[in-house]
Amino acid sequence: MPINLQMPALSPTMEEGTLAKWLVKEGDEVSSGDLLAEIETDKATMEFEAVDEGTIAKIIIAEGTDNVKVGEVIAIMAEEDEDVADAANAKTASASPEKAPEPQQEAVSAPEATASPVGENKPTAPTQTAAPSGAQRIKVSPLARRLAEHKGVDLANIAGSGPGGRIIKADIDAAEGGSAPIKSAAAAPVAVTAAAAAPAPTANDFDIPHTSEKLSGMRKTIARRLTEAKQTIPHIYLTVDIELDKLLKLRSELNATLEPRGIKLSVNDLLIKALAVSLMQVPKCNVSIDGDQLKTFARADISVAVSIPGGLITPIITSADTKSLSAISTEMKDLADRAKDGKLKMHEYQGGTASISNMGMFGIKNFDAVINPPQAMIMAIGAGQKRPHVIDDSLQIATVMSATGSFDHRAIDGADGAQLMQVFKELVENPLGMLA
Repeated sequence: MPINLQMPALSPTMEEGTLAKWLVKEGDEVSSGDLLAEIETDKATMEFEAVDEGTIAKIIIAEGTDNVKVGEVIAIMAEEDEDVADAANAKTASASPEKAPEPQQEAVSAPEATASPVGENKPTAPTQTAAPSGAQRIKVSPLARRLAEHKGVDLANIAGSGPGGRIIKADIDAAEGGSAPIKSAAAAPVAVTAAAAAPAPTANDFDIPHTSEKLSGMRKTIARRLTEAKQTIPHIYLTVDIELDKLLKLRSELNATLEPRGIKLSVNDLLIKALAVSLMQVPKCNVSIDGDQLKTFARADISVAVSIPGGLITPIITSADTKSLSAISTEMKDLADRAKDGKLKMHEYQGGTASISNMGMFGIKNFDAVINPPQAMIMAIGAGQKRPHVIDDSLQIATVMSATGSFDHRAIDGADGAQLMQVFKELVENPLGMLA
């Protein structure tokens, strides 16, 4: 009998995704393990593999479709020796009853659709209260409708950002925060009277040359998570200046030794190691808030910020405190390459006990990074620069970088954060200590 291919859950928190690309077409024969499609999640583009053998009878969801719910049927596959046409027709027939109620769910009753903000507009009522046509229906996903009812959001005033103007969950979240696009007066059920005050003009009201690009699932998630982090986490920032000359000298010596093995350590590799060792020496900073509990971790897994097309992802060096520098370097290069290709596995970017973000390669002197929840700290690394610096009570020129730790003040006291920064500074300025 026909096999329903459903939108897979590629991470524990995934509720929907984008069917970015089909790798098969109708009529193709597939075997277990064959790649069927590329699915864009909130973190990466991942491949969807076939489990069974058969023939693709019908593709239900077109590539490029956003907001495909986990579990939704995206294609139908005929089993071996099954007629492909029959399988496709069986799917079409069985899908009709499921989809039939959707227009009724999206339609709004005449009184609700024609409610007027200005009660004196009685003459327009007959036109507005006519039987709902396709243009008068409010297109809204079932999840968005339930959220709107729960939060008291008026769907009639929201311009949907989903396919075909459909209102989706993100629109409801934006409406609750006061940032959702509002339907224009021309699309409103009742015209506003001439006496109504015109809204203040915005940049979008002027003919400014621009390009528009739809936000990817990753960019939407970044926006949501960083907004949530800044609104819910009380950040405390602690900055230290660190001499780099000894670390740069050690790196040069190690790279000369590692060259025959094809390994080249970066400064960031050494800083990852230094942060991991620091967290183990100051365990009060290797923590996470979990409801009304404080978790203290027994190892240091460092999430490393990597810029990729369309956003940012944080692959993880697990047990970085116990790994050699050569192992960290090799693993980091592999993770970064696969991150840029969207090939990371879920466990390789979800988790971590703390993060490090290095913008020194862009010449950034110092910056404050946003904590990546549920972690409780992130280390922001600036550029190493030649600066006047006091060494042994004399003014000299040294290579100095600024490092800023962002700490969740709910979980980490300022004194503990300061101790971590002090240990981190000592390890970077005397790097043999992190190798002992």
